[in-house]
Amino acid sequence: MSEISPVISIIVPCYNQAQYLPETLQSVLEQDYLHWECIVVNDGSPDNTEEVALEWCERDTRFKYLKKENGGLSDARNSGIKHSSGKYILPLDSDDKISKTYISEAIDVLENNPDVKLVFCRAQLFGADNKEWELLPYTYDNLLFVRNCIYCSAVYKRVDYDKTTGYNTNMIYGWEDYDFWISLLNRKDRVIKLDKIHFYYRTKEVSMRTLIDEQKEEYLRIQIFKNHQELYLQYINPITQFRELKGLKSIESSLQYRIGGYILAPLRYISKIFRK
Repeated sequence: MSEISPVISIIVPCYNQAQYLPETLQSVLEQDYLHWECIVVNDGSPDNTEEVALEWCERDTRFKYLKKENGGLSDARNSGIKHSSGKYILPLDSDDKISKTYISEAIDVLENNPDVKLVFCRAQLFGADNKEWELLPYTYDNLLFVRNCIYCSAVYKRVDYDKTTGYNTNMIYGWEDYDFWISLLNRKDRVIKLDKIHFYYRTKEVSMRTLIDEQKEEYLRIQIFKNHQELYLQYINPITQFRELKGLKSIESSLQYRIGGYILAPLRYISKIFRK
């Protein structure tokens, strides 16, 4: 394939996933949208990631290879984006896949709707599980106060990424995409979910997603709050809330707290910060 100017940069971090990488890159190669570059970021992987990635670079010059010392998923994504040249960014993990029309349909929405900040789609689990991934419907309140509504492989503008500090490297146990969406989006932004399955998330018997137990979830929720403390404190009055909490037998036993009309699921985790 001759060199073309990329409109979208697909960022594929890889650490010890070389066995899945060809399937991921094949889904990129099959895109009906041609103006892409795909940057494979070898995050200090001990397996044969380099060998596999370079084979694909020889096959098509739109594939590019970047090698760095191990720094974790957030650092690898940031490094790939730093070396990208596309107007749009699509993060894609090295064991997942996209449909052949995902990029074209997402870019069509973004090009024709300048007010849209982010585009994603319905998703399918495959591997250990094989079913549609039922995501919480996106609203800004759901994102901020309940849980993540958007997986990592959404399409957004590079210029908007540059207004953030990137993917936070302190999210070492996961949820780095959740944390980034909170950095990227605000209440007024339009987010479009395509009503088609274009993203395929590989599930394994043991994965980052399945390894997040209750203790790690508590840590991650607290870390997200710390990363965005000023934003959360626009909605939370700790003094008022903890006066109410004093009347409860156990913070852990209370599942719902209404704040300004919203149900704030993470409050039982956030509260621990203020009790220390």
